[in-house]
Amino acid sequence: MERHAFPNDFLWGGAIAANQAEGAWNEDGKGPAISDVIRNGIVGGQFDGEVIEGHYYASHEAIDFYHRYKEDIALLAEAGLKCFRTSIAWSRIYPNGDDEAPNERGLQFYDDLFDELLNYGIEPVVTISHFELPLHLINAYGGWKNRKLIDFYTRYVETILTRYKDKVKYWMNFNEINHFHTIPLAAGGILIEDEETKLQTIYQASHHVFVASAKATKFCHDIIPNGMMGAMLSLSPIYPHTCHPDDIFESYQLRRRSLYYSDVMVRGVYPSYVKRIWREHGIEVKMEEGDLSLIKEHTVDYLGFSYYRSSTHQAGMPVLGNTGGIIGKDNPYLEKTEWGWPIDPKGLRYVCNELYDRYNIPLFIVENGFGGKDEFNTDREIADDERIEYIQKHLIEMHEAIMDGCEVIGYTWWGPIDIVSAGTGEMEKRYGFIHVDKDNHGKGTLNRTKKKSFYWYKQVIESNGKSLYE
Repeated sequence: MERHAFPNDFLWGGAIAANQAEGAWNEDGKGPAISDVIRNGIVGGQFDGEVIEGHYYASHEAIDFYHRYKEDIALLAEAGLKCFRTSIAWSRIYPNGDDEAPNERGLQFYDDLFDELLNYGIEPVVTISHFELPLHLINAYGGWKNRKLIDFYTRYVETILTRYKDKVKYWMNFNEINHFHTIPLAAGGILIEDEETKLQTIYQASHHVFVASAKATKFCHDIIPNGMMGAMLSLSPIYPHTCHPDDIFESYQLRRRSLYYSDVMVRGVYPSYVKRIWREHGIEVKMEEGDLSLIKEHTVDYLGFSYYRSSTHQAGMPVLGNTGGIIGKDNPYLEKTEWGWPIDPKGLRYVCNELYDRYNIPLFIVENGFGGKDEFNTDREIADDERIEYIQKHLIEMHEAIMDGCEVIGYTWWGPIDIVSAGTGEMEKRYGFIHVDKDNHGKGTLNRTKKKSFYWYKQVIESNGKSLYE
């Protein structure tokens, strides 16, 4: 491979989530999802449990992708995207989550969406469950802490894999499933009512997810012979705050808390280190006969992950997190975004090497992005040079990881078109190469405008990465 070349079949793309883009929250038979009853984002926002009249819920309209997807896909095709990651809204297919029969109008929407992508030669990459659990599954069953969700999930999975087997090759089971620890409501539909039993609840729910993942992977391989099922985690790295041994080892333990999920889904066995955690916290994970063999026999084909920033951890500090990862101490060597997220391109190379050394399976960087405010200049253009600088530096480090020997099969920039921020519910925290005219209060025309970064990313794709070095 040439010094500045990427693999010829590299998947350049962009990524969104249904609940942050589609809108149409109650149209064509769709049921309410958890994202439809949260105000001001999944981190620190208000979970209402139901839609309360007079309150603003950003997901209800989002950017109206449901009605405008043809226009948006045409723009993404103009940018040259090779792939496009989105999610299927579970409650658009099974409105309550536990329904016996699927909603045909929901199924048809995704048929039309995937056909539109394929017409432009864009490969769909589909997340099966992305922070949009049907609300009924929380209210009636308590989310993933209830084992019954395995059957509801696998029914849903079998339905969509069968329906789209000729249209979608790349699948991911759950979005950022390691957020069970930091954002349990969004990640698993889990309301933590007792802090003393929090870990018991999280590890039990995680086991249910591991069994569901194994069954989904089996379905994928049985129904789509060339299909690939991936796991997807939030894996922005954690550095020790100092070289003090306590900082180093506690950071290592905190990192394993996330890698626990990929350890099980990639290796197919529970790691030895979890036994001590369970013992010391009095955790008893209930398993049924056949669970462990399912997990062992049906491991994922690739590891997808999000990378936004790094954090540093000091022994003894509280462990808090948001959609970007763990919140740590300030790193004096890094600059920050307007929202206080450290900018660490080298960390992406580090994580790629960390993961490939550990698992030796294909990696897919399915989220990486820069959230910032955009302003039109006097020529009615958006010159988002900070975004361009961010992505250029990260892509160069990703290429260095490939040169290091890491098998990275693709890269999907988070939010190639502006979408609702998951963490804060804002529109003005923008990631896109395409501006959407809408503010934090839901006002605006929804008109789309290409930013400077649109043309820059288009050139990167056309040159297969060579323009990064010009």
